[in-house]
Amino acid sequence: MNLKNTASIVTGAASGLGAATAEMLAAAGSRVAILDINEPLARKTADAIGAISFPCDVSDEASVTNALSLAIRQNGPVRILINCAGVGGSARIVGREGPMPLETFERIIKVNLVGSFNMMRLVAGQMTTLEPTTEGERGVIVSTVSVAAYEGQIGQAAYAASKGGIASLTLPAAREFAQFGIRVNAIAPGLFETPLIGELSEEARKSLTSSIPFPKRLGVASEFAKLVVHIIENTYINGEIIRIDGALRMQSK
Repeated sequence: MNLKNTASIVTGAASGLGAATAEMLAAAGSRVAILDINEPLARKTADAIGAISFPCDVSDEASVTNALSLAIRQNGPVRILINCAGVGGSARIVGREGPMPLETFERIIKVNLVGSFNMMRLVAGQMTTLEPTTEGERGVIVSTVSVAAYEGQIGQAAYAASKGGIASLTLPAAREFAQFGIRVNAIAPGLFETPLIGELSEEARKSLTSSIPFPKRLGVASEFAKLVVHIIENTYINGEIIRIDGALRMQSK
């Protein structure tokens, strides 16, 4: 799909991987709308790259419906959805203080998995009504998984389950939406430079990078964004989950 003058939505794009993706899409000529729960930071990011932004809780139907309506009103029908909104968290299923609080698990599942599904269903519903491009496409959806979906570490049960759910959703969604010319893919990043990683000590960062075969460093957000752009532009990529991790395979802890 051609990005120029095509409306796109990037969730969780106030910072991190989402912000880098929104910036690259805007630079390629896409009309970008940033949806993020952090309204002040989202607005700052949008202003810096020539995009628009709206406050949005991806796990809430009314919030997404409202933000999507506003985005369409300003940028036109949405043909590209990039799901980057998500939360982390580390907790053992049974820790020193007893079983993990159920609300901890539910929160991570709700934001990461339910939020991605909520965005997918509502945006895809709008995409099905659009006229196809010359290649027969009506839309492209790219979600964010994680290598934790495959090699979740101790303490990552909730996070790994949420990302594993997105991974399992990708192929059935691609098959269902094929009749409409809507492609569905996902990216599974490894260890990337993000605000969360930035809070770690130098010793902790060195420990993380030592496990990456090559290149022996953390990924940078622009590398993730480049892959998003390639997936959008390469019409034959569909139903795939692409790892971008420097050949990393996570250990148990």
